[in-house]
Order: sequence, then structure tokens, then C-alpha cells
Amino acid sequence: MTIFRQYRPFNCIPTEMKEPVRNAKHSGSRRVVFLAFPRVILLDLIGPWEVFSLANNLTRGISPPYDLKLVSGDDSATVLSSAGISMDSHRLAKNCRSAIDTLIVPATDLTWGAKKPSGQSITILRRLAGRSRRLVSICGGAFLLAEAGLLDDKKATTHWRGVEDLANRFPKVNVQPDSIFVKDGPVYTSAGVTAGIDLALALVEEDLGQAIALECARDLVVFMRRQGGQSQFSATLEAQHAERDVINELIGWASDNLSSDLSVQALADRAHMSLRNFSRVFRNEIGQTPAAFIEKLRVDATRLRLEETDESITEISKNCGFHSADSMRRSFQRIVKVAPTDYRQRFRGR
Repeated sequence: MTIFRQYRPFNCIPTEMKEPVRNAKHSGSRRVVFLAFPRVILLDLIGPWEVFSLANNLTRGISPPYDLKLVSGDDSATVLSSAGISMDSHRLAKNCRSAIDTLIVPATDLTWGAKKPSGQSITILRRLAGRSRRLVSICGGAFLLAEAGLLDDKKATTHWRGVEDLANRFPKVNVQPDSIFVKDGPVYTSAGVTAGIDLALALVEEDLGQAIALECARDLVVFMRRQGGQSQFSATLEAQHAERDVINELIGWASDNLSSDLSVQALADRAHMSLRNFSRVFRNEIGQTPAAFIEKLRVDATRLRLEETDESITEISKNCGFHSADSMRRSFQRIVKVAPTDYRQRFRGR
């Protein structure tokens, strides 16, 4: 399980490729260019690439929907990844002159450092972006787009470690700090690393329909595509950095007793602290108020029950400790950015 993925995976399918899905909504091949600068983050590149490649495989017998190209962002035909693995590009960016359907810019391990991309890199990025129907960044690739002015006055996101830096360095960018991916017109940005797979699946669904995107997800043995506005974190992951045993133990107990009284006073009593001291310690340890954390904990449990059970909304709200189905719906909509019934339908849309 990765740091960002908390959902139950689909059942594994046989190793051999299933029958191709033949209801793909496309005509001709879309040219998808991955613009890789030196020391590119390998998974930022390979994860989305594999999604598009699988879409091609699943539509065999029909013209491949995607023409994938790896383009080097400097003067070397070899692209060196941050992991030390080298790849041969299809061509240099300076020789890339045809129209592009989708330009994808993965992060490099220098993205968040003090060193800015060269003027030549920015010129190349602007030129290729001008030839593209869609512009996509993966993880810290948003910094490259922002440096080129391509995110000015647009909503965007990036890896959670970089959202504050992105907002500070580029005040014209409307940073969405807690989203898996963001679409603003023809510009798409994703959160960290594996969120690039979510965004690629969303693009495939946009191009070819849900059936193809779902088959891609199954073959990759990943989860149903997460909604773009969905949080990068679950409550339990956010709490893993707590240093005090009393807080860790309390969170573990609360997770197992969601229908109990989890008011701030009840939690403080269980931790043998005064209300004021408990609230201060909890916020220092977890980074949010106890009430906000408990709400997220209950929403996480709600997501799992929507995915894994046939319980009604009323039953789920009771089992997860909400006062009513309406209060559960409001919390779920605010945190997950989608209604519970829509979330269940999407997860089970297979």
C-alpha cells in the first residue's frame, strides 16, 4: 500500500490480457508527449505512461488511441532519471515540431530545490505547451509549469510537501493543497507520485470512456480512479507522525469505537488530560483539532463501508458514529468532494 492509497483494490485478473474493450470513443491516435528533463522522477513518468500504454493494448484491433513519445528536454538523447536509470528518448524537444494532443511534464528531483530550471528549459516548455491541446503536470512538474507562467490565474496542485512552496513562490497560482488532481480548462495538475496514475486514468476516461479506464486500473492492480478533488490523505495516515504514545493509543481506540462518544471532552478524559491541555497537545501532534480529526476518521470509515458493504446510508452513518444520515452526507461531501451515493456508484461501476 502506498502512502496515498487507502482504498480496497479490485480483484486480481488473469495474467493474460482480457478481451479488448471495443467501445472506445476515439478516432485516430492522440499524440501524447512526455517531456522529461534531466533527473526526472521515474515513477512520475512510468506510471502515467503505463496507463496510456494499457489503453492501447485494450483497444487492439482498433487503431491505437495514443501515440506515446518520450522527448528529452535538453540536448542529450538519453534521459537520466533520479533513480540512476537511463532511457533513450524518441527525439529532442528542439526537434519536436508537430501538434501535440497531450503534453505531460513529470517532476525532477531538482524541482523543489533552490536551483531554477534554465531559460532554455522554460522556452522549450512554453513552445511545446503552445502546440498542445492539453497540458499536464505530475507531482512537482507543477513547479516547471508555474515557472513558465503556464499556471498563472489557474487552480493547481502538487505533492503535499510542495504546496506551500508553490503558493509562496508563485502567488498568481491558485494552489489547491489537498486535491489528488485538479483540472482548470485544458491544464491538469496532479499531487505526488502515484496520483499521476489517477490523473492518467481520468484522462483515459475522458478520451475513451469509463470501461477502458476501469480495465486499465484492473490490469495495473490499482484502485478505482479517485475523484480529483479528493484529499491526498486519510486521517490515520495524517496521525502516523504523532510522537506521544497517549495520542497514538487514543487514536487507535477511537478508530475501533467510532460509534462511541468521541467528543473532545470524552477524549480528554480518556487521555487523563484537562480539556485545554488535551486540545493543545492534540493539535501540536496531529496538526488539527480533535473534532476535525474525528470527523475525518469517521469519513474514512464511511468510505470503506460504501466500498465494501451493502449497508444503507442510514446504517453506515450510525455505524460510523454520525448523529444522522444528513450529517454524514454533509461531512462526506465537504471532505471527499463527492456525495456518498455517487462515491459508491463510481467505486462499483464495474
